[in-house]
Amino acid sequence: MSESKVLTWSELPADCPMPLIERRRVIGSHMMISKVRLSKGFRLATHHHANEQMVCVLSGRAEFVLDEGTPSERRVMLGAGQVLVLPPDAPHGCVAHEDTDILDLFSPPSERTGVDRS
Repeated sequence: MSESKVLTWSELPADCPMPLIERRRVIGSHMMISKVRLSKGFRLATHHHANEQMVCVLSGRAEFVLDEGTPSERRVMLGAGQVLVLPPDAPHGCVAHEDTDILDLFSPPSERTGVDRS
């Protein structure tokens, strides 16, 4: 059994896996949460991964392309208070239309995500 602990976002190390993004992560044995700052103009090409992902927008606005290249392709604009649920292997990409803060949840956890592959 793992030990319970309390963490503080501002005390966690930040990384910048690509331009216009800063991320702090907590990686557990069954899930991962990242606090992410997308700067205006951030672009992430369409990708997919085996993890289920939930994107919780805290502030700002970001546009997501969903199911690109399939008959159900669509674009959605998300703002503060909205959550995008992405099933495993769902193709998706993102453009930040303004500075945007999100919480990104992944299960199972993964050292590499879509931004690490770019």
